[in-house]
Amino acid sequence: MGVTFTVIFIIAIIIVYKTFIIVPEQYAFIKERWGKYQDPPLKPGFHFLVPIMDKIHYEHSLKEVAYDVPPQECITKDNVSVEVDGILYIKILDPAKASYGIDNYLLATTQLAKTTLRSEIGKLNLDDTFSERESINQNVVRQVDHATDAWGIKVTRYEIKNITPPKQVLHSMEQQMRAEREKRAEITISEGEKAARINRSLGERKEAINISEGEKQKRINEAEGRAIEIEMIATATATGIKAVAEAIAKKGGDDAVDLQITQGYLESFGKILTSSKTTVLPSNMANIVGAFEGLSKVTGSFPGGKSGLEGKGDKK
Repeated sequence: MGVTFTVIFIIAIIIVYKTFIIVPEQYAFIKERWGKYQDPPLKPGFHFLVPIMDKIHYEHSLKEVAYDVPPQECITKDNVSVEVDGILYIKILDPAKASYGIDNYLLATTQLAKTTLRSEIGKLNLDDTFSERESINQNVVRQVDHATDAWGIKVTRYEIKNITPPKQVLHSMEQQMRAEREKRAEITISEGEKAARINRSLGERKEAINISEGEKQKRINEAEGRAIEIEMIATATATGIKAVAEAIAKKGGDDAVDLQITQGYLESFGKILTSSKTTVLPSNMANIVGAFEGLSKVTGSFPGGKSGLEGKGDKK
């Protein structure tokens, strides 16, 4: 009796355990009754199952999950074999399709991503595979996501981790990169020398312009100074001539002019006599008076052709 009661109690506990179920957050359970799918899937919370009739057949996480895509060999457009691996990010949107639409959605999605990646790598040259990673990732996501719609799977991202060419190709790429760096260095040096020459020529040009501008301004200033000097001398000369003319016009002015001319002549004649070793005198000293008359005619101060001095000599 006691053993029977114990057995019945254990069976009751098992039945209760199988009857009540708790679904965690971000999970979906697929319930079957007599082997037939019961819609909708069980959402997070507490649920009651009919013993023996109901069964939880699938349990799916609704979180976004990252899966490693194993490395694989891909051949580029220029027939170079490279090894590529990546990470695939997927999320279940429809638990029923993920359960009954395909046997193993993870394996199928991973294989589809690998074949799509090989196809995308085959469209590019080796150099382009390194620079077009973002484009490759987007193309893989677009094509795989379209193919997995029937499985209730959403492919959110695909990221290429490594692209590994063969060692010979890597060595060639290193040599190419070294040559490219040397080329860029030479171009940079030549550009610097070119800029330096241009700067020097511009500096010399500006210097020459400044010097010529300075010479030009100097000549202008000198010319203006000479012009002002000539103008001032002319003005002073005109003023002096005017003053002399006014003095001559006054009474006794003619006599003063004659006296000034005679005095100047005598001073010059005296200097000649003092400086010269040989003295030459006119044969007739009266010719000196004739010389005075000539000078008086130049000035126009002797009316009638006779000077005042000659008149004075006659009186003597």
